[in-house]
Amino acid sequence: MKPVLAFVLTLFFASASGAQESLPESIAPPIPEGGEWDLKQFEWEKRLVIVFANSPGDPQFIEQLRLLAERPEALERRDVVVLTDTDPAGDSELRRQFRPRGFMLVLVGKDGIIYLRKPFAWDVRELTRSIDNMPLRQQEIMRDKSQRP
Repeated sequence: MKPVLAFVLTLFFASASGAQESLPESIAPPIPEGGEWDLKQFEWEKRLVIVFANSPGDPQFIEQLRLLAERPEALERRDVVVLTDTDPAGDSELRRQFRPRGFMLVLVGKDGIIYLRKPFAWDVRELTRSIDNMPLRQQEIMRDKSQRP
């Protein structure tokens, strides 16, 4: 029984690191030096999907990264950047601002407004529907339609 458990745990942790690496850098930029994100740098330029967990091995965290990695092009089209924080002991600015308890998904608009907080994983289809209902995204859609020949 113990060898089977070791095998399952190996697969579990391998899938966690593989999921993180499968997100393209265009939507999951590398963590800046010092390890802190300045959310002001994204304001009016990018929408943020922030994924919190107490550990990179959290099953919901792994599932969320897998779901995001399935359709990165849909997120790129909507100017989404994915940020992750799996270190509750790190006391990051993100954790102080959003106060997650365990796993949490946060969607922040280009205007800095928090549009969504979820305690469970969401797929890209649900996220893009929420994004497409944002007022600024509606303006972008209308502008894109008017610029087509």
